Parts: sequence; C-alpha cells; structure tokens
Amino acid sequence: MTQRGRAGARPGGRKRQAEERVPAPPRVDLAAARARVRAVIEPVVAGAGYDLEDVSVARAGRRHVVRVLVDTDGGIGLDDVAVVSRAISEALDAAEERGGEVLAGEYQLEVGSPGVDRPLTEPRHWRRNRGRLVAVNGMTGRVTDAGDEGIVLDVDGTPHELKYPELGAGKVQIEFKRLDEADFGDDEDDDDIDTDDREGEE
Repeated sequence: MTQRGRAGARPGGRKRQAEERVPAPPRVDLAAARARVRAVIEPVVAGAGYDLEDVSVARAGRRHVVRVLVDTDGGIGLDDVAVVSRAISEALDAAEERGGEVLAGEYQLEVGSPGVDRPLTEPRHWRRNRGRLVAVNGMTGRVTDAGDEGIVLDVDGTPHELKYPELGAGKVQIEFKRLDEADFGDDEDDDDIDTDDREGEE
C-alpha cells in the first residue's frame, strides 16, 4: 500500500518545511529471492503433478512480481493454473508465517505455461512436442519420436536418431497451413442445416 503525505499547510498557517516522503523499499537481491521462492514452491508444484519450468522475480514499484511457468503432459489449462496458483500462494504464505522471509513486502503472483518460443532442453520438452517441426543442431525436421535416450528427427523424409546429450536447445518452428488446405467442416454442417430446415417446413 502506497503512503501519501498530506497536502496543504500545517496548523497555525505555517507552510510545510519539507515534503513527507514514502520510505524507499529496501534493496533486495533478486537472484537470492528467486532461489528462495523456487526452494519453497518446487516441491509443492511437483506434489500437485506438474513440472516447474521456470521462476523469475522482478521488482515493480514497491512490490515484487513472481512469474512461475509450469507444464505437464497434455498441456496446462485455466483450471490447472488456478490450482497451482492457489497451492503456490499458500506455500509462500506458510513459509513467511514460519519466520523465513521469502520476499520482503507485497508480491504479485503470475502463473502460466511455457510458450512455443521456450527452448527445448529437457527430455520431457521433446516428448511433449512430438509431431512438431523443430530446429536443432543446424537441422530442421519433425520430431517423430522421443524416448528415454533421445529423439528421432525426420528431416526431408530421412530419420535422424539423436541422443539427448548431443542435442542443443531446440526451438519449435511456427507452421502456417495454406488456406486451400484448411478443413473448416462446413460441408457436413451445411447438410445438417438443410435437413433440419426441410424437417421444420414439413
């Protein structure tokens, strides 16, 4: 909560000698704060059945902004975000109540899932991107399989088996489907509408 000084003159008609100022927020080591937050929330996120992909802590005025990225097989939905957000908030509050200061002052929590621009660096990242076009190690191909040891990348019809230790950070490539190849499912819907209209007229 931001404190504001009163405006106007002091009693007796004297002008204020100095502006009332809100004390500056204490300087915080953001890297240390990030490590503390991660230590608190990582077991909570894992216990809820999700993978903690990233944690960042930034300063926004007098409060911190904590951004948390989570993921799981099958992807993250709005209900998942709500569940994880609640669990993280409760864990951070409990840590503060136990006397271990995690973040100084107020914070804003933002929970989401990684976007397609996030690099693929873990086996689970590759597993969750089967079928997608990916650029890695100077090649661009489609991930046709992702197992315990590595992936199979189809490059122009030729499969390449790559082990995880020799893979760099992969990047998912955005694909745009041609308009004339898109299937909007209009034909079947039109048939249904015509049939219903005829039945209504009878």
